[in-house]
Amino acid sequence: MGLRPFSVAHVDQPWRTPRTPGDLTIRWTRRSRALAADSWGGLEVPLAEELEAYEVEIIDPGSGPGQALPTVKRVLSTATTSAVYTAAQQTADWGGPLGPGDSLDIRIYQLSALVGRGTAKTVTITF
Repeated sequence: MGLRPFSVAHVDQPWRTPRTPGDLTIRWTRRSRALAADSWGGLEVPLAEELEAYEVEIIDPGSGPGQALPTVKRVLSTATTSAVYTAAQQTADWGGPLGPGDSLDIRIYQLSALVGRGTAKTVTITF
């Protein structure tokens, strides 16, 4: 358990990529178990893993009595502290790009070569 990566922090409100209409960029801040990360300097924390890698799960929450339990609709993999959820992926998952009044449940994991997924950061984003 002591090697498991912490959950990420400060998941930002997604913003649309102007180059590709409808694409959403989800950003967050990495956390680290490295001792040098315990600083008030405000700098980006050092990576305590061999490689920087994350998985973002797009969740279908299900709802109401008799409805399905939450299920993973899609997993986005990335090597940076952001992931792009394309308009095409949104259309395949939800029937169209997400817009005002919609919400999106996500889980973000930092990956470790030793122990796999770290602790999940679960967030609901409302547009």
